[in-house]
Amino acid sequence: QVQLAESGGGLVQAGGSLRLSCVASGTFFRMNTMGWYRQAPGKQRELVAAITSTGSTDYSDSVKGRFTISRDNAKNTLYLQMNSLKPDDTAVYYCKLYNMGGDFWGQGTQVTVSS
Repeated sequence: QVQLAESGGGLVQAGGSLRLSCVASGTFFRMNTMGWYRQAPGKQRELVAAITSTGSTDYSDSVKGRFTISRDNAKNTLYLQMNSLKPDDTAVYYCKLYNMGGDFWGQGTQVTVSS
C-alpha cells in the first residue's frame, strides 16, 4: 500500500522561504514520476512542479525561477524548495505519485504567506 506524507508547511512572510518534503512508502519510489500540486480556497487544484524518475523537471509559469523540485531516491523523498514566496502562493500543497494503475496523493500541508 502506497503512502505519501508531506511536511514542512507553515506561516512565512512574503519574500521568505520554505522547503516541503514528501516521504513515500510502499512503492518503488525511484521508478515513478512525482509532482507537487496546490489548492487555494475556492480554487481548483493545480500542478506546481513535477519530476520524472530520471530527474527531468517541469514547472508552472507562476513558480518558475522561485521553486525547485528535487528528489532523493535513496530516502524515498520528494522536495519542493520555495523561495521568494508571495501571498498568492498560500494554499494546501499536496504531493502526488503518478502510477498507471491509479495515482496516489498525500494528505497535504498548509502553506500560508503573509503580506
